[in-house]
Amino acid sequence: MSSCRVSIVIKALNEEDNVAAAIESCLAALKDVGGEVILADSASTDGTVQAASRFPVRIVQLARAADRSCGAGPQLGWQHSRGEYVYIMDGDMKMVPGFLEQALAFLAQHPEIAGVGGRVVELNNDSLEYRERGERSAKSEAHRTPGQVDRLDGGGLYRRVAIEETGYFSDRNLHSYEEFDLAVRLRSLGWKLWRMPVDAVTHFGHDAPPYQLLVRRWRSRYACGLGELVRGAVGQPRMKLVFRGLRELRLYLAVLAWWAVLLSVPVWPVGGTPARAITFAAIAAAPFAAMAWRKRSLSRATYSVVSWCVQAAGLVRGFFAPRHSPRALIPSIVIQEPQPAAPRQGQAQYS
Repeated sequence: MSSCRVSIVIKALNEEDNVAAAIESCLAALKDVGGEVILADSASTDGTVQAASRFPVRIVQLARAADRSCGAGPQLGWQHSRGEYVYIMDGDMKMVPGFLEQALAFLAQHPEIAGVGGRVVELNNDSLEYRERGERSAKSEAHRTPGQVDRLDGGGLYRRVAIEETGYFSDRNLHSYEEFDLAVRLRSLGWKLWRMPVDAVTHFGHDAPPYQLLVRRWRSRYACGLGELVRGAVGQPRMKLVFRGLRELRLYLAVLAWWAVLLSVPVWPVGGTPARAITFAAIAAAPFAAMAWRKRSLSRATYSVVSWCVQAAGLVRGFFAPRHSPRALIPSIVIQEPQPAAPRQGQAQYS
């Protein structure tokens, strides 16, 4: 396929209600810069593909539902992209007009920058999960502020030449942290990343109750992403960037140490059984008490600690999960090609 200027990859799984708005916003954003839109579908079971087929976009789909992961979607879209620059976004996002022009101009002026992002405007700020995330962003997530950053969470516009230098766009083994993994691979090769003080996309995230969301993240293996990331980085030069850049990794390791202490309490030489029971209860309650004092809310404190426990368990589960080569092509099906090429409905293309 001949090249184009910009490829926008929309990764989606069961986004029937959102994908049309996402595609429309991308087509509008490309009018003045030129390019293509690719829907990378992770074997959706709803009407996502049917909704997308009304638009002049390339639709590609995982050939095997077993290959689903947060890392597989971007890599699937990358395999079928032609752009000199590639933007990645979710199926529940919408591109903000004018961002691509500013991003392309910035990259033209700064050849050392591999990727540039903007603000991700969250539209769902009512759930406990997103309130907690917003508080973290304001206090400790420097990568969401304008300037040079260590990752582009929420999407970014990347140079193809920079991605090709790393060997692949996204690690198919990752069920989360795929954008951070890309960032550390680029930075380990000397590339830089930048966030501009302009809106890039709007996002309406999960609207599930917080504890239901934790269960979903465990079942979908989203909670395993950090362990999968660490496993892939072990022995690589980027490992020091991983440990330095992920404060939560140190937190979840501390949670694992907390569990180890709790498990050891029954064999402590401390009085009799009542004394050990009191000691166990005190150590178990300590994180809840500390977070309740910090957040001035017992419900928020409880959710934080439970969330840490789920993520810590996922860290272990993900670290020991089997891996596929991230450089290997993902089996895929080309469902539709944009006009003027004739659509190829259902044509299998194993790549």
